[in-house]
Amino acid sequence: MDKTAIDDKALRSRVKLLGNLLGEVLREQAGTRVFNAVEQLRQGYIRLHKKEDTRLREKLARFIDALPQDDLVLVIRAFNTYFSLVNIAEEESQHLQRRRLLQKGYGLWTGSFEETFRSLQQQGITSGQIQYLLDQTRYLPVFTAHPTESKRRTVLHGLRRIFVVSQTLDDPSLNDEEEKEVIDNLRAQIQILWETEEVRTNKPQVQDEVENGLFFFRDSLFKAVPMTYRAARRAARRVFANDDIDIPAFIRFGSWIGGDRDGNPNVTAAITSWALRTQSVEVLKEYQQRLSGLYQLLGHSSRFCGISPVLLASLERDADDFPELAEWVDQRFPSEPYRRKLRYMMTRLDLRLRQLENGQIMNESAGPAYGSAEAFLDDLLLVRGSLRGHNDDYIADHDIQDIVWLVQTFGFHLANLDIRQESTVHSRTISELYADVPGFAGYLEMSEEARLITLTEALKRPGPLVEHHPELSPLAAETCAMFRCIAQLRREISASGFGNYVISMTHEASHILEVLVLAKEFGLAGWSRQGLYSEIAVTPLFETIHDLERMDAVMSTLLDNPVYTEILSSQENTQEVMLGYSDSCKDGGILSSSWSLYQAQLRLAAIADKRNIQIRVFHGRGGSVGRGGGPTYEAILAQPPDTVRGQIKITEQGEVLSFKYANLETAIYELTVGTAGLIKASIGLVRPVTPDNPAYLKVMTELTHLGEKAYRDLTENTPGFLDYFYEATPLNEIAHMNIGSRPSHRQRSDRSMSSIRAIPWIFAWAQSRHILPAWFGLGSAIAQWRAEKPERLEILQNMYQHWPFFHALMGNISMAMAKTDMALAGEYAGLPIDQELARSVFQKIRQEFELSLGEMLAMAGTEQLLSDNPGLAFSLQRRNVYMEPLNHIQLALLRRYRNDDAPPEFREIWLDPLLRTINAIAAGQRNTG
Repeated sequence: MDKTAIDDKALRSRVKLLGNLLGEVLREQAGTRVFNAVEQLRQGYIRLHKKEDTRLREKLARFIDALPQDDLVLVIRAFNTYFSLVNIAEEESQHLQRRRLLQKGYGLWTGSFEETFRSLQQQGITSGQIQYLLDQTRYLPVFTAHPTESKRRTVLHGLRRIFVVSQTLDDPSLNDEEEKEVIDNLRAQIQILWETEEVRTNKPQVQDEVENGLFFFRDSLFKAVPMTYRAARRAARRVFANDDIDIPAFIRFGSWIGGDRDGNPNVTAAITSWALRTQSVEVLKEYQQRLSGLYQLLGHSSRFCGISPVLLASLERDADDFPELAEWVDQRFPSEPYRRKLRYMMTRLDLRLRQLENGQIMNESAGPAYGSAEAFLDDLLLVRGSLRGHNDDYIADHDIQDIVWLVQTFGFHLANLDIRQESTVHSRTISELYADVPGFAGYLEMSEEARLITLTEALKRPGPLVEHHPELSPLAAETCAMFRCIAQLRREISASGFGNYVISMTHEASHILEVLVLAKEFGLAGWSRQGLYSEIAVTPLFETIHDLERMDAVMSTLLDNPVYTEILSSQENTQEVMLGYSDSCKDGGILSSSWSLYQAQLRLAAIADKRNIQIRVFHGRGGSVGRGGGPTYEAILAQPPDTVRGQIKITEQGEVLSFKYANLETAIYELTVGTAGLIKASIGLVRPVTPDNPAYLKVMTELTHLGEKAYRDLTENTPGFLDYFYEATPLNEIAHMNIGSRPSHRQRSDRSMSSIRAIPWIFAWAQSRHILPAWFGLGSAIAQWRAEKPERLEILQNMYQHWPFFHALMGNISMAMAKTDMALAGEYAGLPIDQELARSVFQKIRQEFELSLGEMLAMAGTEQLLSDNPGLAFSLQRRNVYMEPLNHIQLALLRRYRNDDAPPEFREIWLDPLLRTINAIAAGQRNTG
C-alpha cells in the first residue's frame, strides 16, 4: 500500500459535506442572490477547467464586472471560507490516514519515530548509538511574524473548533442521531466562522503578533510537546525492547516576535521587555494548571506508601520558608505529603508570577519564590523519584514526566527570544558612543583591518569604555537601550530567556565584534576567572549570493582572532551561522540560491572540522519554495552529508505557523517528522557517511551557473521588468493589508530590486499566479546543459532518483509550477500601462515556463507534474479551480482601484474587497510566503 496516499473517496466526501454546509449558511446568512452568484462562478469556472469556452469566459467576466461592492465582499468571503474548510478537511484526512496505517498494520508512516528507529537498526545502529544520537539532538523551530499570515486569532480559534468537531465524524461508533447532532454542531461552527470578520480593521502592533504566537503554545504545543516525547519513548521501547533508552527533551523553541528589530522601528527595548515577560507569564500559568491537576491526583497517604526521605526533608525546608502555610497544610493534609509538597510548589510559582507581573527582580533575589526553572525542576524530580520508590511508576513516568519534559523544553521563558538587527546600525552606534574614546576617531571611515584591531583591543580592556555616555541619535540610543534590556531581563527572567543576537547583512568579521564590544559596555561580556566570556552568542546572517560566497573569508577572519575564539570557548565552542533563503533567491534565482546554500553548509562543516568547533546552521526558511519552503522532513534529509550534526534551527514563518501548529494532531506530526529527520540526518555522528557523488556536484554547479544567468537576464537586463512587476502584481496593494507590523518596502518610492523586501517579492508573484521566483531559470539551465547531448537526460534522471538534495529541490519546484497558471498570469500582464513592454516581458516569462515544464517532465519521466504525489496533485487541482474566479475578481478590482481617471472616493470603495481577494488567494495557495 502507498503509505503517502490519501483516502480520496473519504476526503472528497468530507470536502463535499463542508462545502454543502457552507452553502446552507451562505444562503441563509447572505441571501439567495449572493449564493447564486457564488454558484454561478463556481460552476462556470469548473466547466472552463474541463473545456475552454470563450463565450462562457466572457460571460463570467461581465458577471463579475456587474457585481455590486457589497455582493463582491460576500462572494470573496465565501471562497475564502471554502479554502479554510478544505484546509481543515485535508489536514484531518492526513492525520486519520496515519492512524489507519498503524491500526491496519500496513506499515509505519515515513518520518515516524518507530520507522526511524527501525531504519537505523537495520543499518546496524545499536541502542547505545541511538541513545547518543538522541542526547545530541536539538530541534529548534523559531517562530517569526513575517507579513504573510493574515488570520486573526479569533479566526484561528474558530478553525480549531471546526477541526475538532469534524474529527468526531470519524468515530465509527456514532449512530444516526449522534451523527446528525455532530453535523448540526459543525454547521453552527461554520456559521460562527462566516459571521466573524476575517480581516483586521487595524494594522497589528508587535504586541498583537506576540499574542498570536502565544496562541500556538496555549492551544496545541503545551500538549503536543510531551505527547511527542511519549511517542518517541514508545517507539524506542518497541524497537529496542530490552534496552532502556532515555528520551531527553530534544526540542527547544525560539522566537523573533518582539525581538526582530531589522527594518521594524516598532520593536523597541520596551516592547522586547514586554514580550519576554508575557512569554514567561504564559508558561508559568501552564505549570500552575499542571500542578493543580497533580494536586487533585496525588492523594497518597504516608500510612499506605513509603515516601522518600529526600522528599520529606524538602518539606521541612518548605515549612521554614512558609511558616503560616505550613501550619495550614499540616492540619489539612497531615498524612498526604504529596499534596503538602504540591501546595508549597504552587505557592512558589504564584510568588514568581506575582513578582514577574510587578516587575520585581528575581532569580538571585527571588526569596521563597522559585528563582529559576532548575529549582522547580528539582522539586518535580523529587516527587517523581518518590513515586517510583513505592512503585507508582505509571504516574511518575506519565503525569510527572510530562511536566518534567515541559520544564526542560520551555524553562521559565517559554522560547528563546532572538534579537536581530542590521549590521550598519551597530557600526553607527559604535561610532557615536565611542567618538571620544582613543582609537575610535573616524570609526566609520576605517578600513576593515583597522576596525578589527580597534575592536579587538576594546574587548581586551576590562570594564566599559566610557564612564558617561554622550548624547546619542535616537537610533543609537535605542540600540544601547536594547543591550541594557537584555542584561536586565537575563537577571529577572532567565539566563535562557534570550537566544542569539542575529546580525543581518553581515559583510565583515568586524560586524560580529561590534556587537560583542557593545555587549561588554553593558555588562554582558568581559573578563572572568576563566578568561574572556560573553553572555550573548552572536549569529552572522549571510543573505545574498555575494555574501554566501564571502562567508568563508568572514568566518575565517573571525575564527583567526584569538580574542573571539576565547569568547567562543565560553559558549561551548558552538558557533551559530544563519543562512538566508529569501534574499538569496530574490538575488540569484532558485537554482543559484539553493546551490549556494548547499555549498555554504559543506564549507561550514569543513570550517568546524578544521577549527575543532561545532557550527549550528540556522535556516531562514519561509513557507514558499522561493523562500526555502517545502516539507520539513525532506528538507532536513536533503542537507549535505555529515553537515547536520544533531542540531538544526529553522524559522517557522507566516502562514506556516497556523498550518503546522494550530491543531494538536498536526503539531505532534510536525515535531515528530522534524526531529526524526534530524536524527536520521545526524547519523554521521555515530558512523561514517557516504559523500555526495562528485559528478552530481559538477553537474549542479554547471546548471546553477546557467540558471542564474537566465534569471539575472530577466531581472536585470530585460527592459521594463521592474515596472512589470510593480504593475502586473498587487504589490502596492499588499502594503495596505493589516497583516504585519513590519513595512514591506525599505523605500516606498524606489522601484528597484534593492528596495523591495524578499517576502513581498514572493507574495506578489504568487498572487498573480506567476510564482516565477520558485522556478524561473530551470528550463534554460537544463536545456542548455543537455543541448544535443541526449545521454545527459539519463544523468539528470539518476540525480533525481538517487540524490536527496536534487530530488527535494525538483519536487519543490514541481509543486510551485503546479500552482503557476500562465493563462491567469497573462491576464495580469494586461494591467501595466506600457502594454508593449508588458507583452515582451510576459512572453519571456511564459517561454521560460513552457521550457521548464518540458524539461521537468522529461527528467521525472512523467506526463504531468506531481505524478509521484497524487494527494498533493489532487489538492492543487481542486484549489486551482476555485482560485480562478478569485483571481478574475482581483483583476477587475485592481483595474477599478488603479483607475486614475475615477474620483478618489470611487476608487477607495474597491480597496476593501481587493484586500479580501489577497487574503482568499493566500488561503487557497497555503504556502505563499
